[in-house]
Amino acid sequence: MNKAGKNGVKYGVLVGLSLLVAVSVAFGFNIPGFGKFEKLKPVNGAVTVPIAKVSDGKAHYYRVTDGGKDLNFFIVKGSDGAIHAAFDACDVCFREKKGYVQQGDQMVCTNCNQKFAITRIGAASGGGCNPSHLQAKVDASTVRVNLADLKAGARFF
Repeated sequence: MNKAGKNGVKYGVLVGLSLLVAVSVAFGFNIPGFGKFEKLKPVNGAVTVPIAKVSDGKAHYYRVTDGGKDLNFFIVKGSDGAIHAAFDACDVCFREKKGYVQQGDQMVCTNCNQKFAITRIGAASGGGCNPSHLQAKVDASTVRVNLADLKAGARFF
């Protein structure tokens, strides 16, 4: 093979690898285990998550798609032993669509860097950059979030 042919093969391999990387990045966030959010589908007007899945003290992020709009939220067990649920959106910074990350026992707004104790996430802590409370029903085996409650927070997304 001449030099031009070898360069063509190298170029073809490089282009192929570049396309493979681009496709992996574009779709990788939709493959379970590769993105921030796990997609849930409502059944009988609600989504449910096994309590055992969210009892490790780590924030678990979920997405429900309704009418073409992604509704994002997280569930986390606080050091108080309670399960806390909130939209992955600030009451103030939601327009930036950056959500929260967990740092120890706090949730941190990735837009303004405000920190909020997980144990304070709830109906009584609204306003400011607090994680916007999401009503959830917790029993011995599941966390249940009604689709109507998710839709009520659609303005954040």
